[in-house]
Amino acid sequence: MVLWWIGNAILLVVILPVVIALLNRVLAAVERIRGASDEILSGGVALIGQLDGVPEALAETDKTVKEVTVGAVRYAGSVAKLLG
Repeated sequence: MVLWWIGNAILLVVILPVVIALLNRVLAAVERIRGASDEILSGGVALIGQLDGVPEALAETDKTVKEVTVGAVRYAGSVAKLLG
């Protein structure tokens, strides 16, 4: 019975504070992660407001790429005639 009480005392004096300290470290890391995720969320929400004009810009880019393609094909054809 005495060994039982000694085991309980060791549990309360040694093991329990170690477990509480480790739990405190884990909870602190979780709080840092939560703060970082909140910052990421607010940044993502702010970024969404900047993406309103993207479809129109992509349509303009597609038009420009087609125009450049036509010019490049004409140029390559002329160069091929000169070298051929």
